[in-house]
Amino acid sequence: MKLALFLAFQEVWRNRSRFLLFSLVIALITTLVLFIAALSEGLALANKEYLEKINAQLLVFQKNVDLSAAVSRLSLSKVNDIGRIEGVSAVGPIGFSNGVLVFNDGREDLNISLIGVEAGKPGAPPVIAGRSFAIDRGPQAVIDKNVAERAGVQIGEQIVIKTIQGTKEEFYRLEVIGLTDERQYLYQPSIFVPYRTWEQIRPQMTNGLQLVETISNVIAVQVDPETDLNIVAERIRAQVKDVDVADIISAYKAIPGYQVQQDTLNTQSGFTLLIGILVIGGFFQIQMLQKVPQIGVLKAIGVSNFIVAATVVAQIILVTTFGVGIGTIVSLGLAMGIPSSIPIIFNGNSMLISVITLLLIGPVGGLVSVRLAVSVEPLIALGLSS
Repeated sequence: MKLALFLAFQEVWRNRSRFLLFSLVIALITTLVLFIAALSEGLALANKEYLEKINAQLLVFQKNVDLSAAVSRLSLSKVNDIGRIEGVSAVGPIGFSNGVLVFNDGREDLNISLIGVEAGKPGAPPVIAGRSFAIDRGPQAVIDKNVAERAGVQIGEQIVIKTIQGTKEEFYRLEVIGLTDERQYLYQPSIFVPYRTWEQIRPQMTNGLQLVETISNVIAVQVDPETDLNIVAERIRAQVKDVDVADIISAYKAIPGYQVQQDTLNTQSGFTLLIGILVIGGFFQIQMLQKVPQIGVLKAIGVSNFIVAATVVAQIILVTTFGVGIGTIVSLGLAMGIPSSIPIIFNGNSMLISVITLLLIGPVGGLVSVRLAVSVEPLIALGLSS
């Protein structure tokens, strides 16, 4: 085995310019794969971050809306109905809408997700600085870190939210009382307001129209730790009319476009890896064809097929590892200069999986070269037989 490693290293070193060039090609493929993986992670997180971190195990939607929070409409009377079901420990209504954070000092307006929650109930975000809501109404807001970073908003400041009421733009002044962690929803940073305040300022079709009964988009449900989620979900469906229930993963996977987007990016990543296998396989096969006489000499002096195959594999691993290493370093370096508004996130687990996959495609792509090297006949390679 030492002989195989020695031969592999010596050939790479003597032809270092050629192998360096090919390692750079592998580095480019690595950078592309890692950026696709990071884009997939970033877009997914920007879409689902609030739901993924929500302090609940189940979400209740209106029936027959395909788990679409934007379409779902639930009367708040159902909150009490759900709260009385065995196995439910806490419930809270959640309202989703859009708004615009506007400034009068020259800063660019920021589109935000305006989310209404009840104080201390499931759906309300944890506060990492400042304080949370004490009551369910009032001109107060808790902002996520994305709003604080992208708009330069701090606790204690007054912010202005613009929404459309009927056909007119209306402006509402709120005091920022707390800060939560990143809680994006539908690609926008989130601002949380007391539920009754949300009901007042959310965009509405008709200016001044007041509904007879307050509604929410979804109802978040916390389940007793010792109770099975599926059992509680079935109880809710059976005891509360016209509702559907989903766990958190099913809920965010049902967000319009989420699954299609992830499938598209995964397909792109798969094709990139396939291209990598073909490129690596093609390069080493050409290399192998050029050094058939040298392999013939090795076999003629008694070198076994195992050593020849091990030398080829070691060479492939060496070049691939070097290229993947360069590509990973370049990717992380480029990531440091990407603005926070661009949804690219280098997650440790997804990066590790991508790097391991890239390291594996080298030997896979070089299997043809290994087979070619093993099948070389010494006499034919040296021109002594036909």
